Amino acid sequence: MSASKDLCVFYLHGFKSSPASSKAVMIGQWLAEKGVAYECPALDISPLIALDQIETLIDERLAQGLSPRLIGSSLGGFYATWLMEQHPAKDQMRAALLNPACWPSRDLAGQVGTHKAWHSDEILAFRDTYLQDLKAMEVGLSQPERYLVVAAQGDELLDWKDMVARYPGAQHLVIPGSDHGLSDFPDHWPAVSDFLLR
Repeated sequence: MSASKDLCVFYLHGFKSSPASSKAVMIGQWLAEKGVAYECPALDISPLIALDQIETLIDERLAQGLSPRLIGSSLGGFYATWLMEQHPAKDQMRAALLNPACWPSRDLAGQVGTHKAWHSDEILAFRDTYLQDLKAMEVGLSQPERYLVVAAQGDELLDWKDMVARYPGAQHLVIPGSDHGLSDFPDHWPAVSDFLLR
């Protein structure tokens, strides 16, 4: 596990979620026990601002000599994919995508408007222009072997078959049943951590 001391794991939460999500909290506690650096920013509802937040933190950790490892849940998986393909330090990265949103410009089209955040009373305004921003962030895969895709067949919001098809050549962990939030995530964390922390 010594190599993991040179890593920083970034957890990118999903639409309307936050660092208070059960997966983010569990991962943060586990990594703290192992002495591995961890970042879980509260991402803005604006895709461009969210990406800027993440890139700023990644660049800070790179300057400290740490290699980034990304965990992206739902919409966070979409952001992680963009970073894996576009960031100048992408060759140092690996990403685990948890029920990733593959085409959010399509799937979030019905979400334009105001929403209450999942873990607080904050009101989030999702604008029509954000769909255009998301469309512009769609990228191809250059190094699919650097991805692990965790796809739950029981996901009630996104189609697991889209996830598998979107990431050909990646490692796929297809879970029978479960749900979008991966309520059984602790069962799958060993496989995720094995992939990331190397």
